[in-house]
Amino acid sequence: MKTKDFYYDLPEELIAQTPAEPRDSSRLMVVHRKDQTLEHRIFRDVIEYLNPGDTLVVNETKVIPARLYGTKKETGGSIEFLLLRRLNLTDWEVILKPGKRAKPGAKFTFGDGLLEAEILSIGEEGNRTVRFSWEGVFEDILDRLGQMPLPPYIHESLKDRTRYQTVYAKTDGSAAAPTAGLHFTPELLDRIREKGIDVVPVLLHVGLGTFRPVKAEDVEQHHMHSEYYEVTEEQAERINATRKRGGRVICVGTTSVRTLETVADEQGVIHPGSGFTQIFITPGTKIRAVDGLITNFHLPESTLLMLISAFMGREFALSAYKAAVDLKYRFFSFGDAMFIE
Repeated sequence: MKTKDFYYDLPEELIAQTPAEPRDSSRLMVVHRKDQTLEHRIFRDVIEYLNPGDTLVVNETKVIPARLYGTKKETGGSIEFLLLRRLNLTDWEVILKPGKRAKPGAKFTFGDGLLEAEILSIGEEGNRTVRFSWEGVFEDILDRLGQMPLPPYIHESLKDRTRYQTVYAKTDGSAAAPTAGLHFTPELLDRIREKGIDVVPVLLHVGLGTFRPVKAEDVEQHHMHSEYYEVTEEQAERINATRKRGGRVICVGTTSVRTLETVADEQGVIHPGSGFTQIFITPGTKIRAVDGLITNFHLPESTLLMLISAFMGREFALSAYKAAVDLKYRFFSFGDAMFIE
């Protein structure tokens, strides 16, 4: 399987730069896998395709203001830190820009000394492990100094930070939003619950590897990024109860799919657990625990498009994406949505 097999042509003007207002007014492509047909609706209409007894699985991770701008202590040169993953109380895995000359022992300062950092080591792909020092509460300082880590294809500044968070975001830790969930409003979720559909949260902290195109020529040679997940016993029980009553498990976002498929056994039964997952779902991968998926439109040659193709088949997925381009759907993080049933 070649990476180029997942390429499609996308005009740059279709990359959404701002979120829809209100959240649930985005367009929705409904994908019927059985007869390979498409419908075109508004996102709030998704409730019409959900049945009493179904379960929506959402990712309750919360994006942190992970982009920090500071200076190198020795030279005064400008530096950008992008926080990827917290390793312990003081240490983080980060990306530095510019980072080529940042060796272990180099020190940086942010916010006139409110926050300082020292590089401990250099890891694979050039990521650094750094140790922060500060006085007070780290989260308060980060909230004060940090900026939302919008993807590189978004060129407009975000005036309201909450628009890059889901309305159910709860647990700090992501370097990127689980963007399929951005379409939901509290009111729409209330209506969904009132219809008899359970809404179950799980947790996966999204890393920036989510957005990186696959560079290997052969898909099998791609090194998948690692992301932290948690599924509690209570969450597993609620999800497992869905199929027992004849309902469907429908994931909101590829991150929820990756979480469930990480903790599912061969029969699709969900087991509680936590840790780091590098699961890579591609065409041919058996989807064991998930019956449907709400997702956005993803980058060409990305692991996320490969995951979509595992649900739909590659040819059908690419034909749906071509229809989305022809109909001028909005793409990527702030773009429109797709419901695969």
